[in-house]
Formats: sequence, C-alpha cells, structure tokens
Amino acid sequence: MNSKTVPRQRGGCLAPTDLNLIRRPLEFIAEDHLRERLICAALDRIADSPLPDRGDLEMVLSFLELEFSLHHADEEDGLFPLMLKRCEPEDEIDRTILRLQAAHREAALSKPEILVLLRALLHSGDSPDIEARDLLRAFAASERQHLIVENAIILPIARVRLTKDDLTALTSGMQCRRGLDQTS
Repeated sequence: MNSKTVPRQRGGCLAPTDLNLIRRPLEFIAEDHLRERLICAALDRIADSPLPDRGDLEMVLSFLELEFSLHHADEEDGLFPLMLKRCEPEDEIDRTILRLQAAHREAALSKPEILVLLRALLHSGDSPDIEARDLLRAFAASERQHLIVENAIILPIARVRLTKDDLTALTSGMQCRRGLDQTS
C-alpha cells in the first residue's frame, strides 16, 4: 500500500477529526474524545515543562479556538436532546446529562482564561507560573473526568437507543455547525 491509500489510524489525533467520519456521528464524537485526551496530555506537558513546547501550545490553542465549542455543541444541541428523547427511565440518563452540561458550562467559563494564558506562553516563551500550572492541570483533569462519563455511559447507551433517523439528524446538525454540504 502506498502512503496515499493508508487509512488514518484511529486515535492518531494530531489533526482535527476527519470530516469523512461525520456520517457516523457517534464514531466522530468518539474520535473527538480521543483527540481531546491528547489535548489534555499536552496541557499537562505544558504545565509540567520549564519551557513548554511550541507545538503543544499551538495544538492546544488551535483545538480550543476551533474544535472545542463545536464538539460541545454536537453533544449539547444534538446528542443529549436525542438521548433524553430515546432513553428509558432505567437508563437514568437525565442526571448524567445534567452533570455533563454543568461540566461543559464550567469548561466554557474557563476557556477564555486558558486561551489568554496559552497565548501569553506562546508569545513569551516563558514557563507557566504556579497559578498557571494549577489552572492548566485542573482544566485537563476536569475534561478527562467528563470524557470518562461520555465514553463509558453516554456513547454506549446512544449506540443502543438512537435510531437511524436520530443518527441522520445528529449528522445533519454536525454538518450544519461546520458549514458542510448536507446533500453528499
């Protein structure tokens, strides 16, 4: 096989999630989760490094500026409402989704401060101070915590409960948020 025909390995995560995967929306979201785990690891490296790697800083900034809000919207505006509609009472999904929505709100409130900090580190080449290190680590830890819930509870139940029409609607919303042609 030449390099042009080698499929992207799952979890490569060095670039945004492949938009060709969007027609399988739950897999797209799962792939986004792998990418976000990589971002959390980069945040930890930045926090732990006396001289943060420029590539890590640029990767995290790009993710937070371009992908983070889209991913949360995919869940908040697409996945979660569908799950609330389809899940059975024994799934007890309501409380789990409320918890995740609170985590998303907390992340959205923290994001501007994180962006300012990362931009400052990128431009100065300085190491983060103790307060910055704590902020970066706390953000990464919080993100990992809710990724665990999404991967272990939300996605498995979604795979069972969501209908083909639900998945089509989820795909359509994801495409619309990204300005993609929905006819292909």
